Amino acid sequence: MTIIRSLLFNTAFYLNLIIQMIIFTPFYFLSPRKQAWIIPKNWAKSNLWLQKVIAGAEPLIEGLENLPDGPYICAPKHQSFWDTYAFLPHIADPVYILKRELTWIPLFGWYIAKMKMVPIDRGRRSAAMKAAVRGARDAIADNRQLMIYPEGTRTAPGAPPHYKYGVAHIYGELGVPVVPIAHNAGLFWPRRKFLRYPGIIRCRILPPIQPGLDNDAFLKKLEEVTEAACDELLIATAKSDNPPPMPPTAVQRLKELGVEV
Repeated sequence: MTIIRSLLFNTAFYLNLIIQMIIFTPFYFLSPRKQAWIIPKNWAKSNLWLQKVIAGAEPLIEGLENLPDGPYICAPKHQSFWDTYAFLPHIADPVYILKRELTWIPLFGWYIAKMKMVPIDRGRRSAAMKAAVRGARDAIADNRQLMIYPEGTRTAPGAPPHYKYGVAHIYGELGVPVVPIAHNAGLFWPRRKFLRYPGIIRCRILPPIQPGLDNDAFLKKLEEVTEAACDELLIATAKSDNPPPMPPTAVQRLKELGVEV
């Protein structure tokens, strides 16, 4: 049954993307940028609905009250493609730092350009950081919310964290709050996997880390609070009535936390 539901959801997911991009393209490109956000946010909401109805996975988001007004940095855990869009409906005017190759994709790249995202060349690390800081400053000055994945790439649930210094550098440069987000989406939408598992995708938006810390202290705090919350969510899922299959990294982490699966 999981295979069939996964096949149906994956098909619906990509059809949803293609159909919405075609149908709503005129409205999207003719509307002012802030008004045009209704299209990507509606796409995100519809994906969450499709995953709930077809695959049986429903998000449970705690801590929405911790999202500040105005500009801030949003720093979600990165476990899955799911977390690239799931928080979009709750963020007023987000801007993503992304690899420039995405802007070369026909139509999709034009959608990105419309929203004034920050493309960087990952192959040139020094230039990429300068471009990221420059674009981040412009976004914050425009009262937007900067989306940064502190580990830079997707990591399996329970895997040892590898937070990169780039988020600390940008934190020090911008002087705005950083909102950590913990979740366990990788258990239900695993990276590089076809299967989509049913259950409750637990997410926790944590209290903002205020500006003013030195960069090293900030990075340590960001990692500590995010990983502690991820551990709690992992344990809650493992102890639920019908947990998804646990990857080896999650099994090992649960053992370290004193939980047998």
